[in-house]
Amino acid sequence: MTTAWTVKDDTGRLLADFVGPSPVEVGRRIVPAHYDAFRLEVSPSYRALFNRAVSQTLERRGWQIVRVRGRQPMRPACAAGIGALP
Repeated sequence: MTTAWTVKDDTGRLLADFVGPSPVEVGRRIVPAHYDAFRLEVSPSYRALFNRAVSQTLERRGWQIVRVRGRQPMRPACAAGIGALP
């Protein structure tokens, strides 16, 4: 069984564009600035800045990072045909 993380919006919909192997990787995808993965692991102060940026982004958009368990990985909405014009 595969475990992945993604973002759930304020309507309860899972956003496949932000799927990642960990909450940190999902956070790196949703914040507007680039955060270095290595520095996030080794620097507590850098990680605190990152966590603050992620929290602000999630709060502003009404999102939350959630774990998704399943056998098949989620596909982006464009690949799944969601939102396609008739």
